[in-house]
Amino acid sequence: MTEQRLDTRQVQRAFARAASTYDRHDALQREVESRLFESLGYYGGKPLRVLDVGCGTGRGTALLKKRWRDAEVIALDLSLPMLREARRHRGWLRPFERVCADGQALPFPDRSVDVVYSNLCLQWCDSPQPLLAECARVLKPGGFMVASSLGPDTLIELREAWAAADATQAHVGRFLDLRDVGDAALAAGLKDPVLDTDHITVDYADVRGLLTDLKGLGATNADRERPHALTGKARFKAMLDAYEARRRDGRIPATWEVITLHAWGAPEGFLPRHGGRETPFEVIKWAERPPRS
Repeated sequence: MTEQRLDTRQVQRAFARAASTYDRHDALQREVESRLFESLGYYGGKPLRVLDVGCGTGRGTALLKKRWRDAEVIALDLSLPMLREARRHRGWLRPFERVCADGQALPFPDRSVDVVYSNLCLQWCDSPQPLLAECARVLKPGGFMVASSLGPDTLIELREAWAAADATQAHVGRFLDLRDVGDAALAAGLKDPVLDTDHITVDYADVRGLLTDLKGLGATNADRERPHALTGKARFKAMLDAYEARRRDGRIPATWEVITLHAWGAPEGFLPRHGGRETPFEVIKWAERPPRS
């Protein structure tokens, strides 16, 4: 599996700063959201509890509540500022709960969730397996998970423009590929995972428009080995010039590779764990359940 070395504190800081601007720059998130909601059609049950992992400002959570009005719908995010913004999407007639927690350590009992939804969150984990293992743990047998992540071709134009301007440092983060996500889903214990990948191109009037969107989303380079010094004006201009060479029909392209996953909860009698093994378990009262190591 591709090794990632994300600075999780940088991820948290970036999303905290972007909370108030996120909804003005989330065109890609909305497009992927619509595709994930099409996949929800594979689940024909009436869920009692639906969990949105990495909910951001809660737009998707509100749509989940609209879809399943009688279900308990929970918005979960590690960023408290994002959850505060989610109040704007939390209607009086169809409210949802908000929980500030790490998706890699979900504060819910085993087998307690019917549907897990996660839109463009996986790529901000150092490895996808802990988050997927937690989703597998909380899913009921026959429960359904749908998720998306960004693949390695994401922002390839920006990455190559920076490489032409400064070959000594990586200015754009790298992302896991489809096989990495698929292997992690199987290791986590999810049943019958199905993955797909697609490329979405967003056009901009200029490169600065793209950079403004990335900053507004909190989608900054969070690699621990990212450059920490200020980028010189000469290198920045060289990057802009290299990117300008890609202009077509008066517009600048930005590619996003989107990986989608849908899978099912493990069958009765087996409980997925972080180690990727399915192990028999006994039914015990939740209050008596020993703490997880």
